[in-house]
Amino acid sequence: MFDPGSLDLSSLMAQAQALQDQLERAQAELADQRITGSSGGGLVEATVSGTGELLELTISPDVVDPSDTETLADLIVAAVRDASHKATALAQAAMPPMPELGL
Repeated sequence: MFDPGSLDLSSLMAQAQALQDQLERAQAELADQRITGSSGGGLVEATVSGTGELLELTISPDVVDPSDTETLADLIVAAVRDASHKATALAQAAMPPMPELGL
């Protein structure tokens, strides 16, 4: 049976503070990262921060057809989605592992 008196609260608080510090550092580092995704063989490129904020969008003039804006829109969405997926993977890899609390 679990005995609450057996918990070392000061140790638990120190672990929580250390984890908080690691998370804050990881988030700050992610905010400075730039990740680029593309679609259409590089005709559309989207650059996002490590936190997923869209920073830049580059569209090749070759893909701009006034009579076919749907294709352009699809390429933009695909490029942004590609960059966002990469940013999510980077964020997951940057997060510190959760410590064992010994409960």
